[in-house]
Parts: sequence; C-alpha cells; structure tokens
Amino acid sequence: MRRIDQIEPFRVMQLLERAKQLEAAGRRIIHMEIGEPDFPTPAAVIAEAHRQLDRGDNFYTPSTGNPALQQALADWYAREYNVSVAPERILITPGSSGAFSLLYAVLLEAGESVLLSDPGYPCQRNFIRLAGGCPINIPVGPETRYHLSAELLERHWRDDTRAAVVINPSNPTGTLICDDALTAIAAYCRAHGGHLISDEIYHGLTYGVRARSALEFDDQAIVVNGFSKRWAMTGWRIGWVIVPEALIDACRRVMQNIFIAAPTLSQYAAIAALGATEATEAMRRAYDERRRFLLDTLPALGFDIVVEPQGAFYIYANVRRLTDDAPSFCRELLECAGVAITPGEDFGRYRAREHVRFSYATGLDDIQCGISRISAFLNSRES
Repeated sequence: MRRIDQIEPFRVMQLLERAKQLEAAGRRIIHMEIGEPDFPTPAAVIAEAHRQLDRGDNFYTPSTGNPALQQALADWYAREYNVSVAPERILITPGSSGAFSLLYAVLLEAGESVLLSDPGYPCQRNFIRLAGGCPINIPVGPETRYHLSAELLERHWRDDTRAAVVINPSNPTGTLICDDALTAIAAYCRAHGGHLISDEIYHGLTYGVRARSALEFDDQAIVVNGFSKRWAMTGWRIGWVIVPEALIDACRRVMQNIFIAAPTLSQYAAIAALGATEATEAMRRAYDERRRFLLDTLPALGFDIVVEPQGAFYIYANVRRLTDDAPSFCRELLECAGVAITPGEDFGRYRAREHVRFSYATGLDDIQCGISRISAFLNSRES
C-alpha cells in the first residue's frame, strides 16, 4: 500500500464541514465537536503583533526560532515547572503539528514504530505514517485513566520501537496521567534506548490539579507544546518542541529545508502571550464552569462518564445506554437536532463505537441549548 493511502481522514473536520453546510442552509448548529477555543486571542498579544507589524520586521528568523522567544520560553519553564531548559533546546515550530512532523522525520527510519494510546489524538498516527513509520495503537481504558503505562509499554515495545507518546491532559478524554505512571514510562523508555514524547498542548487548562511536565521527571524527555489552546491562538500557527541536545542539529537541518522558520509575526506575538496570565486564567475558569455543567447534566441523559476529566476541554462519554453505533448516533444528532459531537472512531478503534467526545470549547449558553436539544432528541426517539 502506498504511504498516502494509509492516511486516514480527520473525521471531526468532516463533521464540521457538514455542520457548516447545514448552517449555510439556514440551520443554527450547536458546535461541541471541534477542539478550538471560542475566545479571542488576548488583547495584549494582538497589540504586540500590531506593534511589530508597524516596525516592519517580517523577515526570516533563524530556523530554530527567534532567540528572544527561545529565552522567554526557557524563563517560562523555570517559573511554571521549576525546571532548567537551555534555550537552544527549544525549537519554534509552525504549531504543535509542525513539531510532531519534525520529530518523526528526525527519529524514524522506514518501518520503525511509535507506541500510542488508543483512544488518542488521531493525527499522531498520520504524522508517523507520513514519516514512513508504524504507529502501534495500544488499547487503554479507565484502569489507567486512558493513558499508557510502563506495563503496557513492556507488552508492546518492539526492537524497532523508537518512542512512546503520552498526551497529558489527554485528547479525547481530558484525563491526566499520574506522577508514578509518568515516572515509570520515562524510565522504561530510557532503559530501552527510546524516547518519551510528551504532548502538553493542554497544559494550563486543568481543574483542581496541576499538570506536570515530563521534564520534571526526565530532563531528556521530548516535550511538545504550543499557543493554540491555552492562549487561544489557533490561527497563529505557533508551537515549540524541546529536544535533547543530541537531536538539535538534526532538527535544525530538517527545519531549514522544510519550514525555513515559523511565522515571524507569530513569534513576536508569542513572547507577549507568555505574560497574558490574567486572560488565560479567565478562559480556564470559563472552561471549568462549562465542564461542571456537562458533568452534572450528561449522565442523566444516558452519557456515562467513567473517569472525570481534569484537563483540556473534552468529555469522553460512553453511549452504550443510548446506542450500539456511535457514528450513526452522531450523524443523526447533527441532522435532526442540530448538535455536533464527535464519534469515538475518530480517536482509535478500541471500543470506539461505544463512545463520543463532547468539546466544551464553546459558550455556556450554546452548551445549555445543546443539552436541551439532545434531551428533546432522545425523548423523540423513545416516543
């Protein structure tokens, strides 16, 4: 099979496209499918972008990033996690997707494998396939809070395995990995000559608990993050990856050829974003209010939440009481009730037809309306 033929569609985007078609036809659709913040980018970030645009500095930065942003992120890691990271290890990328594409290009030879959680972020599989690698999807459930564990790594690690990926907090489940599990995974990867890759894009969006960076447990961990979620900067396409010193040169060579550099204006804006703590905290509180509303209302409608999410802006719910076919249920809900949620099949295969994902990256008024519509839809099916 050709490599491109192995690339699966990002189904939530297909669902969004259908929702947009219905909106164009005059329907009002409640969006709880897409993981994009509904908040505007903080005003201080936009103001800084305007200032830099007026200065006219829109030329290439070094391929690995604007040194001022690298230093600002190093300082941020010292404040946020009490870890010391050399600025040159922080590589600035066009979003976190650019970071993963870079990593797998550097780490993988044809056929080499990477261990992933199932369910997990769907694009990971395709990043790996595009680099010629082999994604190994490991079923995870409530017993590990939907995360990998050292025991699971031991069961699935192969001679050609180069890395294991932890998404913390998880997409689609919103759950955090416990400290002991993260410690054990880091130790296992080190002992077997592989890399721990920690996707920390939802750090800063946690509720009642602090997310720990993998760098607190292993200073050689590879950490990916970005400004899209916490800072509501999806369209700015700006992220970063922290790599061990031994990988910097290889990453630089790939970046010079593939990216040249991340967007210059976005890099300046990102420096300002790191100081926008009041705005990000206001967003976090709003997400938490929405989360608590859904946790209070969904179970009574038949959506079972086995593990309470403590991060990101997602709820992964079991729908066995409502249907044995989550994809058809989601399509029917969209067409009949005008509510868009994502079927579990977008995130893997393990018990996927039993699950759906709700995103609460939309306003509380819309979420309340969506719940009312879902309730009416379910009642109509019973009558």
